[in-house]
Amino acid sequence: MLRSMIFAALATATLLPAAANAGPVEERQAIMKANGRDTKLGGAMLKGEAPFDAATATKILANYAAAAKAFPRHFPAGSNTGDTEASPAIWAKPADWKAATAKFQADTTTAAAMKITDAASFGKAFGLVTANCKSCHEGFRIKKD
Repeated sequence: MLRSMIFAALATATLLPAAANAGPVEERQAIMKANGRDTKLGGAMLKGEAPFDAATATKILANYAAAAKAFPRHFPAGSNTGDTEASPAIWAKPADWKAATAKFQADTTTAAAMKITDAASFGKAFGLVTANCKSCHEGFRIKKD
């Protein structure tokens, strides 16, 4: 039952369209919120705090790949103001930003293509994806209090 509810929540959240009036800041915040939710659930499954389910794990990896593909276009010029944690480095160092997002896209695509059969195979794929989080958050994010 819990497994079905988790899978349904993940599937629904990724299929919901962005609000019609949402701008790039709100859209990228929604992507990051979904990534955070998936990271929390994936970590809980790997720690044994939530039951491991291969279908849910596979969906988490697919969500990451979709997010990575969509994410870079939500940083157009001028979207570095307002309620955002996006660092000015994104626009000041576009080659570095492009390289970081390309790596995230490649790693999530690789992870999503892996056959997930158990927690060990998920852990390998999940680690490949989440290794990107720290480097991007350190170089391209301003932590707000």
